[in-house]
Amino acid sequence: MTRDKVEEAVGRFPVAILPLGATEQHGPHLPLGVDTLLAEGLARLVARETGALLLPAVPFGYSWVWREIPGTVSLQQHHVEAVIKDAAYSVSRYGVKLLALINGHEANNASMKYAARELQDELDMPVIYFFYPELAQVMEEHCDSRSWHGMIHACEFETSLMLALYPEHVRMERAVAEYPEKPALYGNSTLSLGELSESGVYGDPTRATAEKGRRMLDVFVKSISAGIREGFELAQGGGQDR
Repeated sequence: MTRDKVEEAVGRFPVAILPLGATEQHGPHLPLGVDTLLAEGLARLVARETGALLLPAVPFGYSWVWREIPGTVSLQQHHVEAVIKDAAYSVSRYGVKLLALINGHEANNASMKYAARELQDELDMPVIYFFYPELAQVMEEHCDSRSWHGMIHACEFETSLMLALYPEHVRMERAVAEYPEKPALYGNSTLSLGELSESGVYGDPTRATAEKGRRMLDVFVKSISAGIREGFELAQGGGQDR
């Protein structure tokens, strides 16, 4: 877009969407940019549904657990928060009244929450944030395989979304299922995902299909679009709900 097109878009509907991703391994069948691609793809669908301005995706997140794997680029958690805050300050200067964050990388969730809370006290523009709304329920309804202790990574869920949005980047012939053993201290120590899985997969991507991905995307688009409309109404009314 040119500067004039951006100005026109903000004039029509002063809401911006910032997709947040990561650059890290996703097994032998998916590219490193899965989290960024999915955040951007979902955000693009929501932008079409709502008329919001779509910002370029942030391709790096907090990926400490994969730091030894070739290709990983990890930002410190407070740097992710700082990027979000800088983006919010930037768009607020030219008339955006609501910033919506759409995240494709679970480890970014804390940064989103704390950035939004700090901005509540610093900026006269609300920030709302989303990470696959009602994820557990959506997976239960649309996925056939079990998750690895509630986590999503290179599994049926993410692979199905990739097949729906970017099938050219998926190599299903290389997909493998893996459910690593969970150590007793996992989650209570520095034991990380990068030390547990041989393939880098947590779940069963072999059961993924594009149709499952399309059905799940439809749920997410409707939910996030409704949230953006509600957030904008609150912003217009002077209320901010975190």
